[in-house]
Amino acid sequence: MMTGDDNGPSRICVTNAKGGTGKTTIAINVAGALNQRGRDVLFVDIDPQGNATEGLGLLDAYDASPPTLFDVLTDADQRASVSDLIVEHEEMDVLPSNIDLLHAEHELTLADVIARLQNSGETAAIDALEDLTLNITASDIEGPHALDVLSNTLAHVEDEYEYVVVDSPPFYGKLTDASIYATGNVLVPALTEATSERAIELLMQQVAALEDHVDTTVNTVGVVANRVEQTNEDEMMLEWLNEVYPDTPVWEVRKRVALQRAFSSGNSVFEYDPSVDMADVFAEIAETLDTRFDRPEVKP
Repeated sequence: MMTGDDNGPSRICVTNAKGGTGKTTIAINVAGALNQRGRDVLFVDIDPQGNATEGLGLLDAYDASPPTLFDVLTDADQRASVSDLIVEHEEMDVLPSNIDLLHAEHELTLADVIARLQNSGETAAIDALEDLTLNITASDIEGPHALDVLSNTLAHVEDEYEYVVVDSPPFYGKLTDASIYATGNVLVPALTEATSERAIELLMQQVAALEDHVDTTVNTVGVVANRVEQTNEDEMMLEWLNEVYPDTPVWEVRKRVALQRAFSSGNSVFEYDPSVDMADVFAEIAETLDTRFDRPEVKP
């Protein structure tokens, strides 16, 4: 699994199970900022709701007929066709979500159980579970888990890119686990309100459980405090985030109507209106990521 080195692109998962954090807006603008620095970016929308696909103006892809992202994730025989699903956008290439991804949690949950049963040789139970799946078969699963489906899918296309940015679902489950496993790096959006504390704690527990389950290490590359206002609660939450992530950059994105307008226009703020002051924050995030992953400077 390549998560960002000389052998492949840097993979980043933007994730937080708490809804309403602006996760998708942050993911799109980070990808836009990387593009602004001259990076080739693949944006992966693995959220069954398809908010990023919609926010990038690709609604037709969300309603497209099979094969879709669901099929290449769950059917090993179709995985190599992932390149046919990628759509060009003026700022990045996009692997769009699709309504069929609504079935993915069911499919990947069964696949993970089958993977565990294979180690114990319970053939009858495996056969029974195979009857309940849509695409996955036991022969497709190698190893002690089935969370490598996104990583294996990206392996067919990632050599064309320097960054892969994954917008994960806003809930805990196999799709989120597969997204974090595939990237090995998480960027965490958070609102500066008290309810975010529990969400961050749960995310940390989720990552720790995943690391233990699949014997891997997940790095937090940054935290984006989103829709920050000048209140006492915001100040207290910013202080708390810096305490919880003492060795991780915490960026502040102020509430700006222009960010939502950029989303509605199908672009990042860099294409919509680069003069918006928050563009500087996303530019700083992209620069920090380039430094972290030791990306050579792009010559103009």
